[in-house]
Amino acid sequence: MRVRLPHAPYIANKIGIDLFKSNLVEMTKGLDSVKKIAEEILIQDIKNEMKLEEKVREILEKNEEDIEFYRADYKQLFWLAKKKLAPEFGIILSRDDRYNHISHEILNTLLEKGLISFSGSENRIKNIIYNAIELYLKSFEELEVVVIEKIENYKRPLIPGTEEYDIVFQKLYEEELKKRGLL
Repeated sequence: MRVRLPHAPYIANKIGIDLFKSNLVEMTKGLDSVKKIAEEILIQDIKNEMKLEEKVREILEKNEEDIEFYRADYKQLFWLAKKKLAPEFGIILSRDDRYNHISHEILNTLLEKGLISFSGSENRIKNIIYNAIELYLKSFEELEVVVIEKIENYKRPLIPGTEEYDIVFQKLYEEELKKRGLL
């Protein structure tokens, strides 16, 4: 699953909690400073991918007539263009490699800023960060289904995409995160 902007604070929170609970990491300036750094790095990565995708869309729009003339598959062209331009935007497209890179970046930034100290290997701490990202993303899909089912069972139907639906979804989603110890 792809990380989206609304997920960044939740993933950062999960990273902070997992590092704290590991008993391997001492947070020299508190949990909030660790979460803030993790969130900033996640947001920057997501925004870089958004810029990449916007550039790809611009390129494909400029060549829309040729795409239609040759009856090319838009999705395939989008993916090929994204793959070609990804290094220019600092984006790693392989999910595992990308989360590994983000984990290293978070760990290195936390160390550079003196926000954590730890016993053991850096790789072990990096794996805690990586696993926090993975666990959140796996849980998100399950949570989304649970929340949607709850909304569908409301007495008064809510229409997806409306402000009211989004508010209720967010509230129920955060309740489910709390139940599962992810928030």
